[in-house]
Amino acid sequence: MRARYGVPLTLTAVGAAGLAYAAGYEVRSFRLRRVTVPVLPRGMRPLRVLQVSDIHMVGGQRKKQRWLQSLAGLRPDFVINTGDNLSDPDGVPETLDALGPLMEFPGAYVFGSNDYYGPKLRNPARYLLEKVQGRHGLNGNAPAVGVVHNPWQDLRDAFDAAGWVGLSNSRGRLKLEGIEIALTGLDDPHIKRDRYAEVAGGPESGADLSLAVVHAPYLRSLDAFTADGYPLILAGHTHGGQLCIPFYGALVTNCDIDTDRVKGLSTHTADGRTSYLHVSAGCGTNRYTPVRFACPPEATLLTLTARD
Repeated sequence: MRARYGVPLTLTAVGAAGLAYAAGYEVRSFRLRRVTVPVLPRGMRPLRVLQVSDIHMVGGQRKKQRWLQSLAGLRPDFVINTGDNLSDPDGVPETLDALGPLMEFPGAYVFGSNDYYGPKLRNPARYLLEKVQGRHGLNGNAPAVGVVHNPWQDLRDAFDAAGWVGLSNSRGRLKLEGIEIALTGLDDPHIKRDRYAEVAGGPESGADLSLAVVHAPYLRSLDAFTADGYPLILAGHTHGGQLCIPFYGALVTNCDIDTDRVKGLSTHTADGRTSYLHVSAGCGTNRYTPVRFACPPEATLLTLTARD
């Protein structure tokens, strides 16, 4: 009896414990990642950039709200929000409450698919199937139908009123005590809203630094930004793989970037040029898969320093 049932019962217990950890602890185990990136002109003082991404706010997530509010204590020079703030059509007030202290700082933003549309219940195994088939988002898949439309305009209006710069297929600038940052952004490639032709041309002259911002790090966007000469690209979307294998890493990225660059700082090369790329693992999850394993929720404080 012991030999016949011992192994299945042990595996069941281990699985249940892992699920309890992923859904009960790690998904609320918020972390701050710190990264140094040498992209500034020589002689320029360091800049501290706080990147928040993939909040996926659902009503009642008080701990997440308090943690996001506490990030204002870092006193960043400016904030970059790389999208997917919502996972609930009624989540705008709580999202703005969570980001309120950060909106006191200069900032910029792009939107992700979940800012526009509510998530749909789907089998997580489909992410693996789509990876094998080379299908991601609307790139090769049928357009989304019957989806919930989120009130993204309310989010946009609040960000704009706070002075944050919208970068959906557009350019903008931030002025920081004698320093001028030029920003170029794209709308979400995951749902084919990116229009690089509208912002092509590379970094602007006269700015002390130019940065590129996009929600989902699809290769076509990374190639375009890199070929145009942007020194740093900021993105989110991947959730760091969300459900990872310890000592191995992510299985999927939910886009066409490789799993080695699913989160953190790396580089990207195109047309003989190389840019730094930072992908945030984000601090939330789809409301229908509220679990994380070996991939804690995060925000990132990037310290930009002078080039070597």
